Amino acid sequence: MHPAGGIMKTIIYYYTGTGNSLWTARLLAAEIGGAELYSMAGAENASASADADAVGLVFPVHIWGVPGLVIRFLEHLRPRPGTYCFAAAVNAGQVSRTLIQLKHLMRDRGLTLSAGFDVVLPSNYIPWGGPGPAERLEELYREARNKIVRSAGAVKNRERRPVDRGPLWQRIIFTALYKWTFGMVPKLDRDFWTDDKCNACGICEKVCPVGNIAIESGRPVWRHRCEQCLACIQWCPQEAIQYGKKTPAYDRYHHPEVKVKDVITRAG
Repeated sequence: MHPAGGIMKTIIYYYTGTGNSLWTARLLAAEIGGAELYSMAGAENASASADADAVGLVFPVHIWGVPGLVIRFLEHLRPRPGTYCFAAAVNAGQVSRTLIQLKHLMRDRGLTLSAGFDVVLPSNYIPWGGPGPAERLEELYREARNKIVRSAGAVKNRERRPVDRGPLWQRIIFTALYKWTFGMVPKLDRDFWTDDKCNACGICEKVCPVGNIAIESGRPVWRHRCEQCLACIQWCPQEAIQYGKKTPAYDRYHHPEVKVKDVITRAG
């Protein structure tokens, strides 16, 4: 109970492209008990934090750092002083310095990140290959679930702890790569293209969290404000969207417990 006699309120904001972060946020909310979920794709949702006792951020690691969408969302986040803040950085095994970066970004905005958790799930970055064999995916889901349950316990107890981080070599090399490539990300969509299977269904346009895609003359057009979440290529029902030369040979991926309608509803 809240000291004033009210029910303690937890809000979790998430950013998702192919469902890993939404699944993580859902499980965290269920384990914490009664936490409310809001998408970071709608900046107006940030105002819900004003009367929360705890605020969580769940997001994917992009190119070994905090995605631009999350950084922009922080500009709108105004929880009351003393709010317990936590985060979960969803990644494919290389969290690097992401949660340290988030802690510093929040500190610059007068916020304290009290706990930050590294959650490893299958990779959705198809330019570098498919997600891997089914047995490995099931192992990752099992391990991630266990980590999320433990993390939720820490949140419920309002534990304050150092954020999770990758090994030193990651924090040196990958942080340098993140800084070098961050400004290039919006225009990395120039390597998307569609093959003859495209039927102009418009799913890619609807799942994009930043409204970067428009259907013109029966084909998607990317407008150079990309986040590299890869929702468009991974959710295309025809597997008609490609990125570079290799993706036609790779399996698509989205979290099996998340449906395309969930992502469309929350794309903003």
